[in-house]
Amino acid sequence: MLYRDLIPGRLGGRFIASHIAIPQGGPVADWVHFHKVRFQMIFCRTGWARLVYEDQGPPFLMRAGDCVLQPPRIRHRVLKASDGFEVVEIGCPALHETLADHALELPTPELRPDRDFSGQRFLHAVAAQTPWTPSAFAGFEARETGMAAATGGLADARTLRPAGAPGFAAPAHGGELLFGFVLAGAATLDFEGPHALGPTDSFCIPAGEPWGLREASEDLQLLQVVLPAAAP
Repeated sequence: MLYRDLIPGRLGGRFIASHIAIPQGGPVADWVHFHKVRFQMIFCRTGWARLVYEDQGPPFLMRAGDCVLQPPRIRHRVLKASDGFEVVEIGCPALHETLADHALELPTPELRPDRDFSGQRFLHAVAAQTPWTPSAFAGFEARETGMAAATGGLADARTLRPAGAPGFAAPAHGGELLFGFVLAGAATLDFEGPHALGPTDSFCIPAGEPWGLREASEDLQLLQVVLPAAAP
């Protein structure tokens, strides 16, 4: 597994965002484990992985465009990954404990999709089942993940793409995190000057600062993650 840190300085240790790649797939040497986290999500950029989670039924495939919310302390395991599997993983805090649970076998016999894990519930957002809808940015549309409801308003995540406009101007936000990751395509980020963006580039916008995109390619797809969910 190849890791690339996407937030220099990790915002003082508050957040970590990683671009993780598995060039050569196959069975994954993983075990049942859990994380002591406040927030943790995984977004699949390319390929697929077979995962299994506590009280969430049999193993399933997470494919490109899909998103998973891992609530605090939910037991889980990665079983297998395809060649060229890539994900973006975002966690808070940046440093958190990962503990094994060798006593638990997955899948568990009971299906509890609405189980509460410290105010959050498990989420598997399937891109192929989610329509594109108008976004908060004029001329762009979004594929929502349902993250806001699953986290009780703690966070939200969506994919953005052009729908008639090459860019937008965004107001300043007052949240903890506004993170962007280019899944495909290209654009220019306007924030204290122009910044060219291409596939797998990322950015964080500080609170209180306006920003925007322009010159977006037709195939641009941008993952946007915000905390709290109400941040633009």
